[in-house]
Amino acid sequence: MKLRKLMLGAAALALSATAAEAGPTLKLGHVGDPGSLYEATANNFAKCVNDTGVATVETYGSSQLGSDEEMLQKLKLGQIAFSLPSSIMSSVSPTFGVFEMPYLIKDRDHMRRVRDKMRGTFVDAAKEKGYQILGFWENGFRNITNNVRPINVPADLKGVKLRTPKGEWRVKMFQSYGANPTPMSFSEVFTALKTGVIDGQENPLAQIYSGKFQEVQKYLSMTGHVYSPAFLATSSRNWDGWDDEVKTAVQDCATKSSDFAYKTSAQMDEDLVSKIEAADTAVNEADKDAFIEASKPIYKQFGEEVEGGQKLIDDIQALAKGS
Repeated sequence: MKLRKLMLGAAALALSATAAEAGPTLKLGHVGDPGSLYEATANNFAKCVNDTGVATVETYGSSQLGSDEEMLQKLKLGQIAFSLPSSIMSSVSPTFGVFEMPYLIKDRDHMRRVRDKMRGTFVDAAKEKGYQILGFWENGFRNITNNVRPINVPADLKGVKLRTPKGEWRVKMFQSYGANPTPMSFSEVFTALKTGVIDGQENPLAQIYSGKFQEVQKYLSMTGHVYSPAFLATSSRNWDGWDDEVKTAVQDCATKSSDFAYKTSAQMDEDLVSKIEAADTAVNEADKDAFIEASKPIYKQFGEEVEGGQKLIDDIQALAKGS
């Protein structure tokens, strides 16, 4: 009997040692559905970290761990390790509201320069609120779907009840265009579209297609009105609790997954328009010049109301052609 107990005890110690060597298990939550860019990038990051052997990242998509808002709170409480917020960051810190400015980011090369040269601006803004930004990933260039009419110019949005994320500047932007913006969690959008609670929504093609919105929307208008980064985020509480080996692996993989996100999203943008059209959703190219002209007041308002807002706009615009 004593020998059996000794053997069991040795086995338990061995398992404990193996678990310790494997490092912590870190949960990553996001709102992306199967087939989304979020899922692809989160899985790419998880594989990268897991291959190092210093930690295990488990991914949970489709809002399994809550809405973006709920997951940000869970980060603060240490209940999850990572989340992937996008537009909601403008509600965390006004600094992130600059990414709500329409047509500010011209292309992914422009965003790479913003990521590389202005990283500290956004990392510091998040840190002031108790968050640690590890990766500048992608949500994408946003387009409008709806069941009322094709959207060619801003006036076509008049009276359209349009779901937006919970970011104040996105709401203000669509109000200025004449729409009726309705903030709503991503997980609620499909049902709201299907039942007619809202007329439409705006998202990158990868989110539109993986969310199956083409099944309940008549029109897709290629407005490309906003480029939304997605941020791999943890909390300062989590970050400070990890040892240096885990921090190094996590940060290195977060950085590598950024370029993966840009490349994958660009390919999705090429592939998905025809797939959405195949679902009998009519696609039109919007008059972007008309939208740019209509967007001047929101730039002015942001520059005046947000501390350092005009400098943020100017600094990002200065990187449009490289430097």
